[in-house]
Amino acid sequence: MAGVTATFVLVHGQNSNAAAWGSVQRGLGLLGHRTVAVDLPGHGPEAPFLPAYQAPQDLDALGREPSALASVTLADNVERVTGAVRRVAEHGPVVLVGHSLGGLTISGVAAVVPELIDRLVYVSAWCCVQLSAGEYAQAPENADSALAATSGLLVGDPAKIGALRLNWRTSDAAVLAALKDAVLADGTEQEFLAYLNTLEPDESLAVLSTDARVDAATWGRVPRSYVRLTADRSIPVALQDRFIKEADALTPDNPFDVRSIDSGHVRALLRGTELTTILDELGHRCR
Repeated sequence: MAGVTATFVLVHGQNSNAAAWGSVQRGLGLLGHRTVAVDLPGHGPEAPFLPAYQAPQDLDALGREPSALASVTLADNVERVTGAVRRVAEHGPVVLVGHSLGGLTISGVAAVVPELIDRLVYVSAWCCVQLSAGEYAQAPENADSALAATSGLLVGDPAKIGALRLNWRTSDAAVLAALKDAVLADGTEQEFLAYLNTLEPDESLAVLSTDARVDAATWGRVPRSYVRLTADRSIPVALQDRFIKEADALTPDNPFDVRSIDSGHVRALLRGTELTTILDELGHRCR
């Protein structure tokens, strides 16, 4: 594979889509890398934007309407990304990257096709080893997550509509301030508002609740890196470090290669220079 350029397969996080990787894709493309950002099922062009979500909003109706994502599972996410990995692996090395909730999906893909992935990269992403994601969310290391203060975004009963539905178009100043603190405290107000307009209201409950613990015999064979976002207020660095520690204990002969960026949860993606530099170096390792 000498001289062959790696392809980066990029997996977005919760209520997001492939567009989240725009800055990183541009940076990697300018350095000569191929990239494929995947829209997970029910995201991107498939995202269910309901009429009640439009202005003027009808929050009562929005809280009742069943979600098209109610039937989407983590297995569906894994299947879609696995398909992308199979196709790009025909052309050379594959680096599979997941941000935030996307970590569950890339872990699942590595359990299915470990032989096709040259490196996994978790960017402040969930990597479940000893516990499920729901259990980690209740762990002491997650106690400082600022997401707890953003409950005002929730619309309707998730169990009834089949999804976690969040109203990113709220005009509630207190809720918006709490959200900015959680995801982009280190960004400008304009960056924050622009970012909000890329988010989608629904996320599958099944994806959020699936036990996605990694397997040493499959996932554990793939070289992996973890990019810690040390100013992350959504997934605290203490929880990120727990993921790393537990994964390394599971497969001590294949520990995480750990990098750090002084960034909140999304700034590293929106201003992608530092992350691009790290990914570029990891891509060259695959040649």
